[in-house]
Amino acid sequence: MAGKAAGKPPEEILLDWKREQASLKARVVDLDTEAWQRDPAFSGLQRVGGVDVSFVKDDSGSACASLVVLSYPELEVLYEDCRMVTLTAPYVSGFLAFRELPFLVDAVQQLRQREPCLMPQVLFVDGNGVLHHRGFGVACHLGVLTDLPCIGVAKKLLQVDGLENNALHKEKIQLLKAGGDSFPLMGGSGTILGRALRSHDHSTKPLYVSVGHKISLEAAVRLTHSCCKFRIPEPVRQADIRSRDYIRRTQEVQGVPAPQSGRSKEAQRPKACPQGVSEEPAAMYHTACGNLSSLTRDGTHAPCNGNEES
Repeated sequence: MAGKAAGKPPEEILLDWKREQASLKARVVDLDTEAWQRDPAFSGLQRVGGVDVSFVKDDSGSACASLVVLSYPELEVLYEDCRMVTLTAPYVSGFLAFRELPFLVDAVQQLRQREPCLMPQVLFVDGNGVLHHRGFGVACHLGVLTDLPCIGVAKKLLQVDGLENNALHKEKIQLLKAGGDSFPLMGGSGTILGRALRSHDHSTKPLYVSVGHKISLEAAVRLTHSCCKFRIPEPVRQADIRSRDYIRRTQEVQGVPAPQSGRSKEAQRPKACPQGVSEEPAAMYHTACGNLSSLTRDGTHAPCNGNEES
């Protein structure tokens, strides 16, 4: 998830967003709620989902929102939904959900209506959960609005509640010797906000895992490691691959030269892959009631000051 739009919402909108975060935060469950979460081998877990929003190069107003569902433990793609969206709201640090989430909530609701048998039992989100300025990041927001277990997985440390990417933190990272090794992220308040996880034997950069909704931190960390063929959990990785590929195909249809990428990622093609390329523009940004409970569609996000903020 990346991309920044200019401008800033009026102060009253920011206050509305803060109030909504505070209200929905009370509904977050940070304990295991499903039997499979308490099983050492996650017996009973059959489908894991991932979401991502990728942005069109040199166009901060256009993006592709994607939802994928994979089988577990095989991690084969069962379903994908990619759609082009128009972004109108600016990015504001700590309010990623109000820019990207309406598209993702809508994708989950569409799947629930059309293919309920393919609904994921847990969602991975490229962003933070309770590891957040106000304890309610995009993974919490998505979990509460969809009523699904959610896990926040960030690639960079969000420096909140006294957490710092300082020398001591880097020393702890060096002690992560094998895939699955982790250490707690304890804030200045004494609260454990997440864990830094070495997700793969061949990856030296940790992931920052935090609870989104309806799962414990311990189960979230174990499942994240279990879903990593590479550094990034496969559900998020596939959502990213497919959203970027959808942008490329859309640009080809529109006659726009696709940007060359130095990365080569193999993407599986599921039978459920949507046919053709279509664009679904989002509704305009609502300055009077930009809350997610009403599923108003608005905007994008970009890292700020070296942090992945959500």
